[in-house]
Amino acid sequence: MKHAGKASQAGLRLIWWTLILLLVVCGGGMLAVVLGSLIASGAVFLLVLWALFAVFTLYFFRDPEARVPQAPNGIVAPAHGKVDLIDETEEPLFVGGRCQRISVFLSVIDVHVQRAPVGGRVAFAKHTPGQFLSALKTESALLNENVLIGIESNERPGERIGVRLIAGVLARRIVTWVAENDEVARGERISLIQFGSRCELYLPPGAQVQVKLGQHVVGGETVMATRG
Repeated sequence: MKHAGKASQAGLRLIWWTLILLLVVCGGGMLAVVLGSLIASGAVFLLVLWALFAVFTLYFFRDPEARVPQAPNGIVAPAHGKVDLIDETEEPLFVGGRCQRISVFLSVIDVHVQRAPVGGRVAFAKHTPGQFLSALKTESALLNENVLIGIESNERPGERIGVRLIAGVLARRIVTWVAENDEVARGERISLIQFGSRCELYLPPGAQVQVKLGQHVVGGETVMATRG
């Protein structure tokens, strides 16, 4: 008979297409569950990672108070870190010639706030662009971006003390909190270097160095040198 079975075929097609639609919906639901689980797991991981970063950042930017020694003949450490160089050098910009140098390496776990080694007037402040070599290398002092701060001491007339803040491979921002003609007290906060870096202290030739290579010093507290 004409058109016999077409209704059944139409019904079967409808059943077939609804089955396909149902499978698509179920498959999509299962995929959504899997993706949702992955996203949820990823979100937890990212939150944990952010929490660790937040804790590390708070630790890194800690700024404890310094117990500044009152001995009038002492010159205190400008930074926290390990003394890895003690020598003599030329510093023509502020000291104006031969001087003693003590270089301190700041690791990422050291406090990165710097302090005035003596009380006096900030008579010099100069930023010099440069490279970003690892601060572990002592030659980074010559090649890396740095800021030289010169202090005319009010503790001993005519005395000039220099502090050079040196950026490293991670520490690409030096934030100074003092400017020329500012008065600073011994142990007062003067700057911040973010992440691993180096700090150099320039002393008069007659200063008597009190620290040793490898010694860990505390900014604003450890006496680096004394005057006779």
